[in-house]
Amino acid sequence: MDTKIKVILVDDHAVVRAGFKMLLATCDDIDVIAEAERGEQVLQRLLQQTADVIVMDLSMPGLGGLETIRRIRQRHDRVKILVFSVHDEKVYVSRAIEAGADGYITKNSAPGILALALRQIMQGQSYIEPSLLDDSGTASGAPDYRAVIDAFSAREFDIFCLLAKGLTLHKVADELCLGYKTAANYSTRIKAKLNVSTLVELAHIAQLSGLVRDKI
Repeated sequence: MDTKIKVILVDDHAVVRAGFKMLLATCDDIDVIAEAERGEQVLQRLLQQTADVIVMDLSMPGLGGLETIRRIRQRHDRVKILVFSVHDEKVYVSRAIEAGADGYITKNSAPGILALALRQIMQGQSYIEPSLLDDSGTASGAPDYRAVIDAFSAREFDIFCLLAKGLTLHKVADELCLGYKTAANYSTRIKAKLNVSTLVELAHIAQLSGLVRDKI
């Protein structure tokens, strides 16, 4: 009987997916059955084949990681979700878990952590990389905005992060496959919720909240 853990890898970079696949190929109990570049594709894959775990990035074009997690959880409740991201800030971890992820590890983690996390969440447990749990630092000034940011929808959160990183509205629209007017409406709504009028102020709030790092 085949007892291997069936995995679908979701990342918009082919090189990253290839690296994950090579890493998991060394595990006798794990089988990568499919790959996808974005959320829309993995949702389609799940209509065509049965998977045990989705290993996915958060930063992807189209739906984005958080919205993809939410939709997987709504439509395929028995599928486990492990986030494998470059983001090591606690707010990303909490947003992913709240959306429905079963685990969260970073791309800087030791090679064996991926397989360990997969096995643990398949046993019905959650897995968050220990270094993320150990991070207790909180930027001063952030608590004034955290409740607002935590209440953002998945799409608002994605757009907030992209704008804070300096992307123009045209680039945000292209990245998330939105119309420019839709992206602009989201931007206006986000700034209103944070009570700011400029993208500079928005970026500053993101830095205080630990979502982006200062560039020198």
